Amino acid sequence: MTDLIIIEQPAIDTRLAVVQDLPDAAILAGQVAPSSVRMYRRDFAAYATFAGSAELAKDPITLARWRAHLAGETKLSPNTINRMLAAVKRIMAEAGQQGYISSDNAGQFADVPGVRTVAMKDRLKKHSRTKITPVQMRQLCSAPDSATLIGMRDAALLATMASSGARITEIVTLTPGQLVPRGHGWMIAIQGKNDVEPRDAPLSKEAHTLIVAWMQARPLESPYIFTAWAGRGARPTAAPLTEPAAWKLIQKYAAQAGIEHIKPHDFRRFVGTQLAKKDIRKAQKALGHKRIDTTAKHYVLDELEEGLTDDLY
Repeated sequence: MTDLIIIEQPAIDTRLAVVQDLPDAAILAGQVAPSSVRMYRRDFAAYATFAGSAELAKDPITLARWRAHLAGETKLSPNTINRMLAAVKRIMAEAGQQGYISSDNAGQFADVPGVRTVAMKDRLKKHSRTKITPVQMRQLCSAPDSATLIGMRDAALLATMASSGARITEIVTLTPGQLVPRGHGWMIAIQGKNDVEPRDAPLSKEAHTLIVAWMQARPLESPYIFTAWAGRGARPTAAPLTEPAAWKLIQKYAAQAGIEHIKPHDFRRFVGTQLAKKDIRKAQKALGHKRIDTTAKHYVLDELEEGLTDDLY
């Protein structure tokens, strides 16, 4: 399966296994979401392994050297490298506030710059953001065979992703109780990684109809909407669909529709791009972004139209 990389989290107790005298990412509890804590822990463990000792890990010079190592000795993209550096700096900043290191030491970590994207542009992924047109999305969502039980599930899942803009992690754990009627239509109540309280995400009438049909047809009850199959005989279960399984089925139907390099997050960008054509503020609200520039920079894949300047003078 292309494009999908599953990274196992390192086994870490309350202190790092590699370097004993360092704070764990758990010190960020209450500051960032649990999913972010897990990512910080993974990146900080990689840094601690590079450092080799607590004394060196607490020296900001080591962070600069790690940056040089990542840039010169790995094939990581500049965005990934900067994310890893930011994780270390974030943990060290909190460590300074909680007294694990001095505030001056923490400030020195903050002063270590990241890599410049323009200097490493050859490492940027060519298909990190794939634009899906409305015609392609219709082809993709029509690919499942709705005459089969698994095809009914897949059609409902694709339509939900194509109309809600929800993250794949939110889709696979969706429950019937999260389907909320609003006026003459439906919304999904979602509490994303940056949401303090549940927010409404849009859901098309088509997606809702497909969800209801799927839930009525499946042979067992489950607290989840999109449930998994197991075993060689494709036995339906009450367990939720996993993210890797969702990746596989998306890529399978994308291949059937002749569309390349599609990832679950491209559905979210599709919703942002289409809604922004009407009102970028609505796109921002639908995607749950706190800042509208996040929507504009990363989720609106618009292009200049031909003839755009024909009537300027």
